[in-house]
Amino acid sequence: MNKQKAGNEDVTLQVRQVQQALRTVYLDPGLIDDSDLEGMPTDQREPRLLSRALTAQAVRMVTGFSPQEAALTVIDGEADKGIDAIAVVDGPDPHVYLVQGKWSKYGTAKGERSAVMELLAGLRLIDDEDFAAFNPRGRQLAELAKTVMSKGPVPVTQVVVLMRADDVGEGFRHALIDGEKEFNRHGKVLDNQVILSSEVWASVRRDLAPQPIELTADLFPWFAISSPYESYQGVVEAEQVAEWVGHGSKLFNLNIRNPLGRTPINNELIDTLTSNPAHFWYFNNGITVLCESVEKTHQSMRTPHTRPLSLVLHNASVVNGAQTVRSVAEAVADDEGAATAQVGIRIIVTGKRADFARETTQATNRQNRVEARDFIALDSVQAAILEEMRAELGLEYSVRRSELDPHPDTGCSVVEAACALACAHPDSQYAARIATTLDVLWERGTQGIYDLLFRPQPSAYLLWNAVQVLREVRRSLHAVRSRYEGRGVALIEHGTYLLTHLVFRRLDTEAIDEPDPKLEWSVQAIAQIPELVEELLPIVASTIDGLSVKLPQIRAVCADVDRCRHVTDLVLRAAATPDGLVAPDKYRRTPAKGKRRRPNAVSVLIDKAVLAEGEPLTLVTGYPLEAEAMGTWLAEDEKRSRATWKPHRSKPILWAADGRQYSPSGLVAHMWELAEWKKRPVANQGTKRWATASGETLADLAWRVLGELELDDDSDSAGGA
Repeated sequence: MNKQKAGNEDVTLQVRQVQQALRTVYLDPGLIDDSDLEGMPTDQREPRLLSRALTAQAVRMVTGFSPQEAALTVIDGEADKGIDAIAVVDGPDPHVYLVQGKWSKYGTAKGERSAVMELLAGLRLIDDEDFAAFNPRGRQLAELAKTVMSKGPVPVTQVVVLMRADDVGEGFRHALIDGEKEFNRHGKVLDNQVILSSEVWASVRRDLAPQPIELTADLFPWFAISSPYESYQGVVEAEQVAEWVGHGSKLFNLNIRNPLGRTPINNELIDTLTSNPAHFWYFNNGITVLCESVEKTHQSMRTPHTRPLSLVLHNASVVNGAQTVRSVAEAVADDEGAATAQVGIRIIVTGKRADFARETTQATNRQNRVEARDFIALDSVQAAILEEMRAELGLEYSVRRSELDPHPDTGCSVVEAACALACAHPDSQYAARIATTLDVLWERGTQGIYDLLFRPQPSAYLLWNAVQVLREVRRSLHAVRSRYEGRGVALIEHGTYLLTHLVFRRLDTEAIDEPDPKLEWSVQAIAQIPELVEELLPIVASTIDGLSVKLPQIRAVCADVDRCRHVTDLVLRAAATPDGLVAPDKYRRTPAKGKRRRPNAVSVLIDKAVLAEGEPLTLVTGYPLEAEAMGTWLAEDEKRSRATWKPHRSKPILWAADGRQYSPSGLVAHMWELAEWKKRPVANQGTKRWATASGETLADLAWRVLGELELDDDSDSAGGA
């Protein structure tokens, strides 16, 4: 593919992202009429459709029409008379746009004088009311255009949209200007506009970006600060704050994290709001809102501070107090009395100063429980990745902590992306460093991991392909887990990142970063991974066993930078030999000799400190009848299927739906009751219904831990070298 530069942007990237947007907005929903193209070969039909979609996008750019409205203006086809779209804006400021679009998959659409001549010829037909020359849709729109033009001197603009980076030549410009002279003899009514690829690309990126939010706030009492930044501080009623939540997660677009849902602290906020709303202002730190501009209305000209101040905040974001906003909304929904509570608020008008907005967000969030990962949400690189994921692949990318991760088919989180990129790095040290805790991912500076993974910015293709590899390794390990015992299970549990790194090293990753809209690289890679995992497990286990006379602890090896490098080197050298990777699969599970008594799963997990506090858990329905009975109720609120682990012997499950702690079985029984499942069983094994991120239930996890202990996993249970 030819590559040209449009400013600092690669035109091939622009073409690729514009093409993706045109397909998503116009072609996939069937907005563009293609009835006249039936039977045409694909290599001829596709460019015609993309040209029509490009024309519709140009109509949107100049008129503000919706995609549906813009698509209806396209008349391209037989008897279009050189005009690809006729867009008529009626009303107090009428305007007629005649649009011609030229698509090029190489970003080299030609600007030809003949095209201008055709456009002008079509305008003459409209001016002469010779509508019969047009195709049916063109005839209808040409008549409408002439009707509007006849109301007086109505401006007409010739719009030419070209998928090319370079400006058109002087000859093309002169053809447009010469044509205008014919129609402007008795007053200027005809002009022109040329739209190039960079402008189209910018328009589709704007379409993908979150729309600015407008909030209304009535403050009383209040005071204002005018310098160096216009600011307001005062009190608003809870009822007004509750209305803001209608904007969804976009309300917290500049915040380092979304509302965390029901937590013990948020439950306390709600309890105060519903039981004693008058005390809420005293007990709460309030809300900080940043906005780009503000409109203010004083209710008294002579003594403004004696009356409420009404503010309209443009492009607003709650940067501190997200938990307060969500708790206020829930409390007002539950109890009308909470609406009267007073909430402290601070509003800062930042204008276009993005750096100051980021500094303010960071400074106002220096409080307990704010983690290093939270501040990653302020990194412009993450915002750019989010835009690239949407524009290139139509996928979502979640950055802020507490933001629900996208469904695996629709995107990924920054945590998953960072883990995948760490494993994909040629140096195994990063897979080792994240084996114990993921907190190291967010460390900055020369010794940190974050900047190495995200600077320079990884492409959407590298990031998504790496995530697909990590996911498939996890799936493959989960699929074979039941076949292993002892040190084999320990390697599956603690060596996920080391094994993923080795899988990356065994795959052909030369094209992992190449533009690949059909994701063919990941399809081919995923097909190889199950076999690679089964091949690697015994050889990695044997390699670790051979590191010393006394069997080293697998968990310790997988988290040790030097030993991970040594293991990686030995395994890859073995893979390069003629015999390949051969090792006895000595940790395969043997049939159980007798039935063991079911353990107290919660006690085992707490005693062995298997799960960290806050570990996410997901509900797993036990059997089809239960899944059918619970399905509709669970789908009404995704929080009902989510919980987190608390190291509490009687109530270790913190349910996301209400922020309260339960025993595993007690919560399942409570959920059955709330779902009004009439034929629910009397009892349940709750630990089999809550699973960790790896898919392993609490019960299975406890069995595995006990199995490792009973099989005397040498230093893996005794804490060896």
